[in-house]
Amino acid sequence: MSIAIGIVVGLVLGLTGAGGSVFAVPLLMFGMHWSLPQAAPVALIAVCAAAAFGTVTAWDVSYVRYRAATLMSALGLVTAPLGLVAASAMPGGMLAGLFAAALVIISVRMLLQAQQHPEETQVVRASVAGDGAPAGGPICRIHPGSGRLLWTRACALTISAIGAATGFLSGLLGVGGGFVIVPSLRATTALSVHSAVATSLMSIALTSAGTVLVSLLMGRPMLWAAALPFVAGALAGMFAGRSIAPRIAGPRLQQGFAVMMLAAAGVLMMKSF
Repeated sequence: MSIAIGIVVGLVLGLTGAGGSVFAVPLLMFGMHWSLPQAAPVALIAVCAAAAFGTVTAWDVSYVRYRAATLMSALGLVTAPLGLVAASAMPGGMLAGLFAAALVIISVRMLLQAQQHPEETQVVRASVAGDGAPAGGPICRIHPGSGRLLWTRACALTISAIGAATGFLSGLLGVGGGFVIVPSLRATTALSVHSAVATSLMSIALTSAGTVLVSLLMGRPMLWAAALPFVAGALAGMFAGRSIAPRIAGPRLQQGFAVMMLAAAGVLMMKSF
């Protein structure tokens, strides 16, 4: 069972750069009859391994914006322990309810964004003058030649805020944070959806690894017998997902991911009640 769940998680993560632990946690809770605190660290280990594999495969095509991913991860590792402490003080039903509410909000926003941009035209090749983004444009622009982010103060603060929020949610809910990173990067930067996905994968890998380490140091249990086959399944699913993803239009990926998040939210709401 854990291998099958891992394949589903890896496939979703490979296609969207997000949602691995979003689906891993409810699937493990129902499929393995675990509580959220039991499922969260196992989900993070599998997501970390699959995201690291996805980052390597995306590196050759220059999708990964490694400076942004590293900055987000650094801030995430600072706030992850705060999320772990908050999770320890909250009942399981409340945690599941918060998880579900976050999924609904983000999935609705992603559906609206995909409708506003029916074609993938997000790679805006424009330069920035001064320290902030021009009115009406994304906060983080990209270099017209290299495709790399143009780092301004506003851009750095925005990327840092995304990382801090991701780390806190990683500790609180046991998620890699891709369901926050991908839509946030799409809303605030000129990166294409495929570049946002690849950058999200690197950040997820680093943040998840750090969160798992902090969790173990804090004495949280780890069910290794189920975690290892789960990781193997996630890697297999990631390989398949990264092979398929370039053939699918960006907005279609967003719509599919949003629908799956709504389904996961419904499952978690039933669990919380």
